[in-house]
Amino acid sequence: MITTTSIAPDRASVRASQADDLGYDLALLQHDSVHADSADIWTLGSWIAGQTDQLQLAVTVADIPRRLPSVLARSVISLDLLSGGRMNLILGENNLSVDAVGSVIEIVRGMMDLSERKALSTGGYFPLRGVKRGPIPAHDVPIWINGAGPEILQLAGQKADSWLAPYQNMRLEDLRIANQFIDQAATDAGRDPREIRRSIVVSGMISDASDTFLQGTTRQWVDDLLPFVLQGGVGTVLLDTSDVDTIDAFAREVVPALQEAIERERPVDSSATRIRRADVRAKRYAGIEYDAVPASLRDSATEPGDVTYPAVRSTYIRAGSPGIVLQARTTAEVVDALAFARRHPDLPLSVRSAGHGISGRSTNQGGIVIDLSQMNEIQVIDEASRVVRLGPGARWMDVAAALQPYGWGLSSGDYGGVGVGGLATAGGIGWLSRKHGLTIDHLKAVDMVLADGSTVRASAEENQDLFWAVRGAGANFGIVVSFEFEAYEVGNIGFGQFVIDAGDTAGFLEKWGATIEASPRDLTSFLIMGPPRRNQPMAAQVLTVVASDDPDTIVDRLQPVANVGPLYNQQVMIMPYAALMANTQGSYHDPGGEPAARSGLIEYITPEFARAAEHLIKSGTVYFFQIRSVGGAVSDVPPDATAYANRSANFSVTAFGPDPERVNQAWDELAVHFNGLYLSFETDQRPERLEDAFPGETLHRLQELKAKWDPENVFRDNFNLTPNVTSG
Repeated sequence: MITTTSIAPDRASVRASQADDLGYDLALLQHDSVHADSADIWTLGSWIAGQTDQLQLAVTVADIPRRLPSVLARSVISLDLLSGGRMNLILGENNLSVDAVGSVIEIVRGMMDLSERKALSTGGYFPLRGVKRGPIPAHDVPIWINGAGPEILQLAGQKADSWLAPYQNMRLEDLRIANQFIDQAATDAGRDPREIRRSIVVSGMISDASDTFLQGTTRQWVDDLLPFVLQGGVGTVLLDTSDVDTIDAFAREVVPALQEAIERERPVDSSATRIRRADVRAKRYAGIEYDAVPASLRDSATEPGDVTYPAVRSTYIRAGSPGIVLQARTTAEVVDALAFARRHPDLPLSVRSAGHGISGRSTNQGGIVIDLSQMNEIQVIDEASRVVRLGPGARWMDVAAALQPYGWGLSSGDYGGVGVGGLATAGGIGWLSRKHGLTIDHLKAVDMVLADGSTVRASAEENQDLFWAVRGAGANFGIVVSFEFEAYEVGNIGFGQFVIDAGDTAGFLEKWGATIEASPRDLTSFLIMGPPRRNQPMAAQVLTVVASDDPDTIVDRLQPVANVGPLYNQQVMIMPYAALMANTQGSYHDPGGEPAARSGLIEYITPEFARAAEHLIKSGTVYFFQIRSVGGAVSDVPPDATAYANRSANFSVTAFGPDPERVNQAWDELAVHFNGLYLSFETDQRPERLEDAFPGETLHRLQELKAKWDPENVFRDNFNLTPNVTSG
């Protein structure tokens, strides 16, 4: 049940804030096409969206003849994005034929649907030459139909998401008749009548002075409205009144009492529950109980037929086609999502933080994704000890920005769009690793949802064995819903970008490696190379951070790096660490390929490895080759202190290539040089990769803990640790 209020432009400021504070769900904005001095409806809607937090907006468009549907669609999408998914569109006949209004609906929906690449249908009414789709709205914008004539009711049944009765205080008998038209039209069109929400406008005054319809006490209002809900199927009640006391009393007294009465008197198996449109349901995957999605997740669940599906189906470089994406916002919703997943034991299950997921485990084909991106809390919980609480869906660029005012930081990869959850359970090789260690080395505690749906806290004092496992192999043991880190002081840093002649590739790699090993720990350096371009010299991009804001120290540290080879280009800046991490672009992931990604850890860039790496780069097998410096503080941590055990490595090597078979064959030839790997950059699923990631006793201990914490192997769709059920 949605309760709403209408807002006139001249009272917008006060009324919108009041409605939002009182908990109204939706505000109706009506365009006045008669008075020339009326406010522009889109400007008004944008302003109200900026002044409110939860209030949805239902915009009535009365000037369709003067506004192309494609332009209207852009306005709808833009306001939906600006408001964070709070837009509703109301259409009526507006001097157009019903068929033309139907064409408007098709065009607006088609403009929002990036999953459909077919040409937009115009119905012969509107020119669409050169029109392009996009962007993706924040949610599937409901389209309402306003009107009471037989043809408009038929259109509502055929194509609308909601029907709005065209006049105030509609009689229950009139509503029943209108519902019959809508239900029959929906059935004839192959739709379920429950797809269409029914909405009415009411007007009156709450007082003790009268006992006529909606002119009395709150109890009378409940008695007057209840039949419209129970017998008339009304799901939305719009309150149209200028009386401030009535607005207040309706929200505080009528609505709670009405909802209680509905829950008490409506049958448990009532057919009043609204369902998704038929065109959305038609794209569902077999084997998924879509209608059994927990109530807490129903509004945020995304299916293949939803217009927002393209925004959540894939990750940074991995295209996916999951059967359903469950976006959890609280720990309780994670528990519900996991319970739903456990009802489908034969389907893939992916857990996603912010969707970077280079290894490809954050999405799947035809399975279930538990998306934690909305759990993006960043909170300082103890300033004196620099302890911060991070949600798994927070992005590291946002973490860096939030910590900057305190003069703190946490090393966390090199791309700001990476989510906390994936990196903070795998390791975390970042720009400050040589000075401060891995990200997991500063983790103090986690709150988790285990495979059986129970919640647990793990730290050095509680569930120590689980805390050990989470730091390096967390994806196998549960879903972390909260991380607590001890940040450290990070001021401005020096950042050097060098393009260096690497014609003698092996010689360059060997010299760069020796330079980094000899450098003080406040320097961390990454290099990137690719195959030589036609008629272009071989070059390497070297990115280096110095954890200091002193110009002389920065120059002293960077000069040896610049001397590794002849320079084609160089740039050195002093900047906040947060500015370095603010490098994310795009609002959703739209991958363009499916590369094989391989990883290896190595102690030294030996002449033998340098020659083998040169051969790989120049062969064209890989198009991206990166070496990140590790060592330093990373190696100070004992190898048995965390599940990330390969602590002796000074370098982490990564490569991407288009052909998995060729890449794997080439990487196997390099294996003799490696001593371990970093799972976040590894796509090879052969069993021996687990032995590379978790050496000897570490792997054995992890498998025993897997049997303790996830004996049924619920969290198996990753680099899976098979439970050792025979041990002990």
